[in-house]
Amino acid sequence: MKRMRTQDAVGQVLCHDVTQIIPGVTKDAVFRKGHIIAPEDIPVLLSVGKDHVYIWENNENMLHEDQAAQVLRDICQGQYMEATQPKEGKIELIAQTEGLFLADIQRLRAVNALGEMMIATRPSGSVVKKGDKLCGTRVIPLVIEKEKMERARRAAGETPLLRLAPLKKKRYGLVTTGNEVFYGRIEDKFTPVVVEKLAEFGCQMAAHQVLSDDHLQITQAIRRMLDQGCDMVLCTGGMSVDPDDRTPLAIANAGARVVSYGAPVLPGAMFLAAYMPDGRPVCGLPGCVMYAKRTVFDLALPYLLADVPVTAQWLAGLGNGGLCLNCPECHYPNCGFGKGS
Repeated sequence: MKRMRTQDAVGQVLCHDVTQIIPGVTKDAVFRKGHIIAPEDIPVLLSVGKDHVYIWENNENMLHEDQAAQVLRDICQGQYMEATQPKEGKIELIAQTEGLFLADIQRLRAVNALGEMMIATRPSGSVVKKGDKLCGTRVIPLVIEKEKMERARRAAGETPLLRLAPLKKKRYGLVTTGNEVFYGRIEDKFTPVVVEKLAEFGCQMAAHQVLSDDHLQITQAIRRMLDQGCDMVLCTGGMSVDPDDRTPLAIANAGARVVSYGAPVLPGAMFLAAYMPDGRPVCGLPGCVMYAKRTVFDLALPYLLADVPVTAQWLAGLGNGGLCLNCPECHYPNCGFGKGS
């Protein structure tokens, strides 16, 4: 591109958008890239502070900002995402469905570390609705070397940096455990909390049983619910290290592979994640889920509903940001809980 005095640019082709900002009224381009500058455009350009403009000079080794933004779009865009048209060198990706948004943070950093280009996303692990903005991309200069954008492609690899996993409305089984509940010594306040949380995602409780701390009966209930077609089974209570708390043993005896018993999250340290051989999850929920506003279950639930595996590595990573501050007024998910990088 070539820098030219605005008064001398009549007949030339703009290679960038020219933006007009009127606080509280508008922020938009008065001229778009590719516009051929006419004599009547000169006063308008001067009024928005453009004493000089960049006009396009063809160079086969360079890309315009809009073309470069399209490269960034291509390395980001996964299924269930739609892209906006380039505007002032920026492209955004929008969710086409409700889902769990995931970003490959390591590869994202590799691209952003190249310089002269940027990809900004919402936090990985966020639950999004249809129409929500997922990311924005742009290059910093008005034109950039093609070779640099090829480096971005190589840094990103073969698969998209971003993923949107649709949430499924699952049918679940709930096993409420504890002698104190089974024998009517206290009211079951755990079940309503779980039902309410799952209802937020359109999930339906297909089976429910209240049992004592007999681990054999708990194992039988888990297997029975899975045989009845439940997509997942949740067990409440019996998750501490007390001698009567046998739920972890019951889950393992049901044939589930325990991914982790324990998570670096407060509240929620005694969370248990396990999977049956066919991939259906069986989880043990610690008592904090019953009384705390937000816990490890709120972080794990979208992964369970999106069929994104809850792994030991992912759980370990929750330690950074895994401390809920128990604010007097809860703003989750618009807070730092579970959003470490």
